[in-house]
Amino acid sequence: QLELVESGGGLVQPGDSLRLSCVSSRRAYSVNPMGWFRRTPGEDREFVAVISRSGAVRDYADSVRGRFTISRDNAKHAVYLQMDSLKPEDTGVYYCAAGTSSDFSYTVEGYTDWGQGTQVTVSS
Repeated sequence: QLELVESGGGLVQPGDSLRLSCVSSRRAYSVNPMGWFRRTPGEDREFVAVISRSGAVRDYADSVRGRFTISRDNAKHAVYLQMDSLKPEDTGVYYCAAGTSSDFSYTVEGYTDWGQGTQVTVSS
C-alpha cells in the first residue's frame, strides 16, 4: 500500500474551502518536513506548502499564501492542507510528500514517499 494517502479533494465552487489530509500508512514521518504539491495535467508538479517537523514553521507558494494553511499532527502521522478562498487556478491533483532531510525543500527532488494524490477541482 501507499506510504502516504491523500484525501479530501473534491469539486467546489470558487471561494469555497477544502481540507486535504495526508496520512502515513507505514511511518510516522514526524522527523522531517512535509510538503504539499499540485499538478495540472501536462504540467510539472509545483510546490504549494511545506511544514517543519514540529509544525512551528511553515512556508507557502506565493500563489496560495494567505489562503492555504498547512498543518500536521505527528501523533496521527498526518499532514493537512486547509484551502480557503479557492480559485479555479487551484485546480489540480494535490500530493503530499515527506522530505528527504530535515531541511526545507521547494522542489520535488527534496521529497520522497509521495502519495497518490487527490483531485481538487474549482469550477463554476
